[in-house]
Amino acid sequence: MAVDQAALDNWFTYHKPEADQPARYEELRAAGKTLAETIVRLTPACADQTVAIRHVRDAVFNANAAIACGGK
Repeated sequence: MAVDQAALDNWFTYHKPEADQPARYEELRAAGKTLAETIVRLTPACADQTVAIRHVRDAVFNANAAIACGGK
């Protein structure tokens, strides 16, 4: 996918939540938190654990962005 001006405008514009979006954001955050808690519970505190948690945070952030930006 080429990054064009339309994509930049969409990505860097505030998108007010509409309809069921807040509930979808919350469900994703809850699922991410559950996974993060499981990672912390089952793995030793170390750099790899930190990276795993960061990836969960990134996944939730990007999933929420997909909702906000309408998949564009």
